[in-house]
Amino acid sequence: MTDPADLTIAGAGALLRSGEITAAGLLAAVRRRASMTEADLHAYLNLDTEGAEQAAALADAAFAAGEDRGPLQGIPIALKDNLVTRGVETTAGSRILSGWIPPYDATVVERLRAAGAVLVGKTNLDEFAMGSSTENSAYGPTRNPWDPDRVPGGSSGGSAAVVAAGSALAALGSDTGGSVRQPAALTGVVGMKPTYGLVSRYGLIAFASSLDQIGPLARSVADAVTVFEAIAGHDPRDATSYRGPVPEVRSALDRGAGGMRVGVLAELSGEGNQEAVLEAFTRTVEALRAAGASIHEMSLPYCAEALNAYYLIAPAECSANLARFDGVRFGLRVPGETVERMMAATRADGFGPEVTRRILLGTYALSAGYYDAFYAQAQKVRTLVIEDFRRAYAEVDVLVCPTSPTTAFRVGERTDDPLAMYLSDVATVPTNLSGDPAISVPVGLDGDGLPIGFQVLAPALGESAMFRAAAAVEALSGFDARPPSATSEDAV
Repeated sequence: MTDPADLTIAGAGALLRSGEITAAGLLAAVRRRASMTEADLHAYLNLDTEGAEQAAALADAAFAAGEDRGPLQGIPIALKDNLVTRGVETTAGSRILSGWIPPYDATVVERLRAAGAVLVGKTNLDEFAMGSSTENSAYGPTRNPWDPDRVPGGSSGGSAAVVAAGSALAALGSDTGGSVRQPAALTGVVGMKPTYGLVSRYGLIAFASSLDQIGPLARSVADAVTVFEAIAGHDPRDATSYRGPVPEVRSALDRGAGGMRVGVLAELSGEGNQEAVLEAFTRTVEALRAAGASIHEMSLPYCAEALNAYYLIAPAECSANLARFDGVRFGLRVPGETVERMMAATRADGFGPEVTRRILLGTYALSAGYYDAFYAQAQKVRTLVIEDFRRAYAEVDVLVCPTSPTTAFRVGERTDDPLAMYLSDVATVPTNLSGDPAISVPVGLDGDGLPIGFQVLAPALGESAMFRAAAAVEALSGFDARPPSATSEDAV
């Protein structure tokens, strides 16, 4: 019998097509795993029992009839709870949207349904995707499957945790400043941010619209490719959607690192990283060199300033995007004597401390007298970051650095120190500012048995080179560990 925590999408697909397992049986197995782990992890906000069972039954009927929609047919996938789902509560981890049931699906959700995926449920997140630890959720923190005393990263910590724990075979998250890649690193899974515009944002509850992008979390690079292929492509409902063809990526997976030009991003790959993280990174770079890649030390000086620019641009955009949550049209409403007092009371009661902090920071940065001094300067830095990357990619195929400067930190360790929390994203924020793709691949464990992530960055529409390098890193590292919560017997 097969443990769902050991199944990849490809492996599960082969078993489904051979008749050795059914989609209904696979769904039951991941739900049993959730029932065993959720008391410790709190990774799901809700499980769509009826919808998932119907999707599994349809997948089994299609297999029986010889119909095949592709590699995701019958595969259990989880969704971050800032992706709207028709008929299923969507909260974005906030009290202000408690009880809101959308009347439509996000484009990525539509595409997963069309591919025959079984959507298991909605995962926990930092409120409105603002955070690096999934401790900011109005519904309680998510914990790391490797050690429940540790955070799973954020803001897509719930999605990362369910994949690591085996209560889904893959998941979708959103990445505004590293919110797919950083939790992937901290939970030992693969997490990928596509080129901005390659995946539709229609139906994603916006945090910062020029930075947000939806991406997969999975157990292998090949699985991430499978989910990426299903959700990518132009969508006329998203004004920022890329109109050109989606890069062909699958053929790159078996090409190896030989002949690739790999740049080590100096500003993010040295001092400031935990010793074990730096050791694993250096070991992996040397393995790439031995496999035939040429290694180049690259300096991108403005990457060191990216975090400062990000924490002006992102709050400014969030202050505008979250203005729509006013108690009038949907979600929470706190009574008030006038409309203005009702709105003020609703927002004060509905938003948590981190969201409130960022709204205030963003409103201040956009206010008269400060716009040029703060927001406009941050946008200039963003341009310099983009130019840094452009120059680098003229010389190398991909850039590499650690995904996170540390492994998973303890729950509560950084909640009273926002600056320390924000530094968790120092290596992931630059590619959100540039709009380029990036991926995190697990490459080892530290002395406490916690996963370490290795990040591969590529130029816009350079997903083929990115996945090629990531697959090589995955093969060379040989990482195949499972967290304690995914080692108990639960066969399908």
